[in-house]
Amino acid sequence: MSLTRPGADAVDSVPRLRTLVPLSLQHVLIAYSGMVTVPLLIGSGIGLPPAQIAVLITANLFVSGVATLLQTLGVWKVGVRLPILMGSTFTGIGPGIIVGREGGLPAVFGATVVAGLLTFLAAPYFSRLLRFFPPVVTGSVIAIIGFSLVPSTASLIAGPDPAAPGYAQAGHIGLAAATILLVLLLERFAPAGVARLAVLIALVAGTLAALPLGIADFSQVGRAPLFGFVLPFEFGWPTFALSAVLPMVIVQLVNMVESAGDTLAMGQIAGRPVGPPEVAKALRADGAATAFAGVFNSFTIVTFGENVGLVSMTKVLSRYVVAAAGLLLVLLGLLPKLGAVIAGLPGPVLGGVGVVMFGMVGAVGLRILAQADLTDARNLLVIAISFGLGFLPVGAPHLYENFPAFAQTVLGSGIAAGGIAAFLLNLLLNETRRAAAEPA
Repeated sequence: MSLTRPGADAVDSVPRLRTLVPLSLQHVLIAYSGMVTVPLLIGSGIGLPPAQIAVLITANLFVSGVATLLQTLGVWKVGVRLPILMGSTFTGIGPGIIVGREGGLPAVFGATVVAGLLTFLAAPYFSRLLRFFPPVVTGSVIAIIGFSLVPSTASLIAGPDPAAPGYAQAGHIGLAAATILLVLLLERFAPAGVARLAVLIALVAGTLAALPLGIADFSQVGRAPLFGFVLPFEFGWPTFALSAVLPMVIVQLVNMVESAGDTLAMGQIAGRPVGPPEVAKALRADGAATAFAGVFNSFTIVTFGENVGLVSMTKVLSRYVVAAAGLLLVLLGLLPKLGAVIAGLPGPVLGGVGVVMFGMVGAVGLRILAQADLTDARNLLVIAISFGLGFLPVGAPHLYENFPAFAQTVLGSGIAAGGIAAFLLNLLLNETRRAAAEPA
């Protein structure tokens, strides 16, 4: 018997339980590597011992799950109630390391709480800027988000250290290619019900293929405890310093641009109108979740673009599927042993899936760009320069290392640099022209 409510549209429908579980697990597996990477890099960059890094990872999974539940189910005017998964952002890695080295984790978490509260308060005002985000801007931002993240999958496929023995082995690259090929074959030839699980099937099949090759590593499963609790302020009471708060506020400004873009993209995918009220709800959830993250030993929270790509590919629009993924993330935060199982998934398989997912996000951006007037030279200039600035840090990650820390936060992120450039260029080239053409 279906659990779908009569008359409910695709976003508000509830799939049967036997379908709901694998679909939600697919979302978790797609997002997991990113959610683990952020606390891992910040903890390692600060110089924390492995036991404390493990605490950060489980806390991040727990917080991301709570944030996803808030965004998908909604409370009052918080949460957009669309199938959007939430997690920690790569934009916050650099500032998190810098602040952590100077003031320790209490300073990081204190700044995170303040940045989250400011985001919550600023959400309705920021959402009113949507008229300055026509398709040429939103399409550029979303395309940059997707395509600029594709190169990050290379470290999963080839390995994190080019100097290490066995880096970029042919078997690793072949396994990633086989994973991509399996996704394509399932999408092309499998029945619709199976094709929706193409990513999950590819992950499982790729992991099974990796076992005899020695690529998958589940050695940590036996050592991980079965149960664990995420406690507030586990690293001490937060401290508040302006030098720590300012970088996190800049991170949140970048996150607001990214979340607004992902929310608009999801509205397009789901066929639901998304305007300033909906974006404000999404950004309030960002802010509330980020403040919650600071209390529970985690980092700034943002919408996850790769999961937007998954929804676009599978056409499974139910927000309850993503809400169930949020519940699974909460459980992973409370069950370290289960989290260790997923952490053991082979990098080449995750990297192959990442190529597909990030590429899908970029393709959604191109679809939105097609709605703009691409015969207008000014629109082409907006796209050209924003894409150029967006991909510069991808090809030359150390380009801005001699700039002040706050400038590195913005310019060193291709998503931030490209998104801000698209917004400002549209103001300069299109909005000023439009304002001049209006009668006085």
